[in-house]
Amino acid sequence: MVWTGTWVAERLGVELIGDEELPALLGLALRRNPKRAHLLVSSVLGKHVPQHPSVVYGSGLGLGLRVRELLGAEEAERAVVLGYAETATALGHAVADGLGTAPYLHSTRRPVPGVATAGGFEESHSHATSHLLLPEDPELLAGKGPLVLVDDEFSTGNTVLNTIRGLHERYPRDRYVVVALVDMRAPADRDRLTAFAAELGARVDLLSLAAGTVTLPDGVLARGQELVARHETPTEPATHGTAPATTPPASEGQALATAPAAAAVPTAPAGAAVPTAPAERDAEAVPAAAAPLGEPAVPTAPAGPAAQAAPTPSAPSTAPPAPPVVRIPLDWPAEVPDGGRHGFTPGHRARLEAALPAMTEALAEALAGAAPDGAERGPRVLVLGFEELMYAPLRLAGALEDAGLDVRYSTTTRSPVLAVDDPGYAIRTRLVFPAHDDPADGPGDRYAYNVAGGGFDAVVAVVDSTADTPELHAPDGLLAQLAAHIPRVALAVVPSYTPRPQRRPRPQAAMEPVAATLTEAPERSSMLPEPLRGPAFSSYAPEEVGWLLQDLSDVELEAPTEEREEAIQRGGAHYAESLPVEYQPSARYQELFHSALESSAARIAHAVGTVTETVLAERPGRPVLVSLARAGTPVGVLMRRWARHRHGLDLPHYAVSIVRGRGIDANALRWLAAHHDPADVVFVDGWTGKGAITRELAAALRESEEFAGFDPEIAVLADPGSCVRTYGTREDFLIPSACLNSTVSGLISRTVLRSDLVGADDFHGAKFYRDLTGADVSNAFLDAVEARFDEVADTVDTDVKDLLAADRTPTWEGWAAVERISEEYGIHDVNLVKPGVGETTRVLLRRVPWKILAKRGAGADLAHVRLLAEQRGVPVEEVDGLPYTCVGLIHPQYTRGATGADGKAVVTR
Repeated sequence: MVWTGTWVAERLGVELIGDEELPALLGLALRRNPKRAHLLVSSVLGKHVPQHPSVVYGSGLGLGLRVRELLGAEEAERAVVLGYAETATALGHAVADGLGTAPYLHSTRRPVPGVATAGGFEESHSHATSHLLLPEDPELLAGKGPLVLVDDEFSTGNTVLNTIRGLHERYPRDRYVVVALVDMRAPADRDRLTAFAAELGARVDLLSLAAGTVTLPDGVLARGQELVARHETPTEPATHGTAPATTPPASEGQALATAPAAAAVPTAPAGAAVPTAPAERDAEAVPAAAAPLGEPAVPTAPAGPAAQAAPTPSAPSTAPPAPPVVRIPLDWPAEVPDGGRHGFTPGHRARLEAALPAMTEALAEALAGAAPDGAERGPRVLVLGFEELMYAPLRLAGALEDAGLDVRYSTTTRSPVLAVDDPGYAIRTRLVFPAHDDPADGPGDRYAYNVAGGGFDAVVAVVDSTADTPELHAPDGLLAQLAAHIPRVALAVVPSYTPRPQRRPRPQAAMEPVAATLTEAPERSSMLPEPLRGPAFSSYAPEEVGWLLQDLSDVELEAPTEEREEAIQRGGAHYAESLPVEYQPSARYQELFHSALESSAARIAHAVGTVTETVLAERPGRPVLVSLARAGTPVGVLMRRWARHRHGLDLPHYAVSIVRGRGIDANALRWLAAHHDPADVVFVDGWTGKGAITRELAAALRESEEFAGFDPEIAVLADPGSCVRTYGTREDFLIPSACLNSTVSGLISRTVLRSDLVGADDFHGAKFYRDLTGADVSNAFLDAVEARFDEVADTVDTDVKDLLAADRTPTWEGWAAVERISEEYGIHDVNLVKPGVGETTRVLLRRVPWKILAKRGAGADLAHVRLLAEQRGVPVEEVDGLPYTCVGLIHPQYTRGATGADGKAVVTR
């Protein structure tokens, strides 16, 4: 029997040296790749070479049994298996099945909105490199048990070792097991694994079916690329259809009759012999095209360079049209994932196996009569999977084989490989068709190898529902290409699994992403960091809020208030490019804060309950609270506490930055979209003034189709400006959290957006003022309000019923009042008019105030405002007809010469 690596070995001087099983496991082919011209083609993987499903599944299952034996029963119970997309997804499944109790996850190249990204890495020698890890259970990789990594081949080891390195930084463990069909490392690479394990301080074992090395002569990459170019046609990438395999010129037609000599190579245990198919089928396993369809398996190309991707000549017009594709309904079991993209547990496998008999019966019924007329045998069937979707079609194919059908199994692939019609070459034919699953990296060609000319009477194409698109059914699509070569084509669609939202908080260690970087590809996958949490960032408990910010605590950002104001008004700086010096409250001011908290805690609790119950009534399910840092964050924490206290709900809560004139942090929105359904997100703020931030958020979401799934509605504690529909009250009253800055907001500064600190792929920044811990009242404020929840609960229930039935359409009364005040006082800039108690307090703490307008008769709600105004020498003017309790006016033409360097002497021009 001719070894299917002979053709490449002859022409490039490539040698396969090692265990005697290697030639039966591997063939060689060529591909157009700038980093590695040759391709090791597995005959037992079920990717490029159609193979008996019992052989494919048995190879992985046997390896899994060996892993279990290596680990022992106790450690095997704690193991997790991680496979690599796309080629090793079913292999990893089978290894997990062999272990018996291990959950399984494979990497993916398909991003899935709303699913937490646990990490990613690059595979530099692959045709398509970016991998993502998208477990439904965010704690899947966070355990301490052994991690078993499964790939089809272990060549240099770079991909696996760097994956381990990246994962170990986030989820350290004591033991790793690397599993591959073949271990083809060079001696230097084997030494590197030993050194790597020592550096890591962990045990790393390796298991394979066979081991050896590939020896590559100097210049092999260039010679391989030249050989590929000689056998390809320039128009090939753009042409869909059959890619007839190149017939070598006569001078190249000699084929070696035997494989290269096999020399023993020291390695990890090579394992048991490869599972074999029934004896009468063994001869068919080498070239899939060996079984003809009653005519030459592949059209003969002219001598010399062949038109490899030219379509097969059309059938004569008298030929009957191809029969229509038959759709086979599968009763796929509910709640069983279509694969391991988001995790696959032993429980999932048990439910799948229970459902296999009924699905097998449906497939067998559809295939009845597919054998040629007069044939004494049953139909020869190919079950063809789809890229990463390998395990489901493999199990279906295996069930058909167990039922007595003559079945082979393989899958389509993204990887372009040269096809050559020679018994000594692993890829005899290929079909080329357009991608049909709307891939994230854009449209492109996809391939099915050794299918045309394979002697199949029927093919069952198995795809997930995401890939059941018009492109699949198009005239140049996969189904049409199959129908041109196989008499009966059937389609079985497995429902794409949609993970359920997570309902439990994740510890910090389990939330950080993986970004393993390879030596061949130093660039990282673009992964956003996980949220910052207390106590490392903020004085809030870690479950209270995750800050989608970057920590700028070590950067000097503060500037005197007067310098900031002058720079801002002259247009030389934006207010978010620096920070005001944190206000240090006097003893008298602190007394006012505590007095205000005591008197208003029940009122605030009522507003918290009202806005939270409104959100829960209008956002059924599990809302995701996203507060606008920092004023919105204490409110978000209180809403979360109310939902837990009254309903036992554990709502996710994050804080993001929004900057007037610059918009909301787009990277924070991208992180939210990757981890949650955008439709579940509820933006939260403390209060509305004139509604500038409400408008800013709506404009930012409206201008980008990327964020169309987010609802721009903001839920606020107080809406005196009548700017939103979801609020706790529309009264303008003192919210004690507005009295202070960071010391009532988890010791976090206002957010910073400056180009030299915040890059295109960064979150906005903020500082954690650890040095103010002694003055921190953040949790005291929260606890005081929460203590009044039960007291106001009945009133909240009654008021919410009335509120939900009322007309809550915003009137934007506050905006109209601000415009009127701006003109009346000659300011002519609404941004310098800050309405409401909260905004007025901000003016006095952060900006250079000109004067304060107070509603005549306002009492205790303005005590702290009057004190701050007195300390800064700012006049308070009582007026009638003011829709707010107070309004703060920033000086419209501020310079230090106009007002004095200390900001106290206000001079009106």
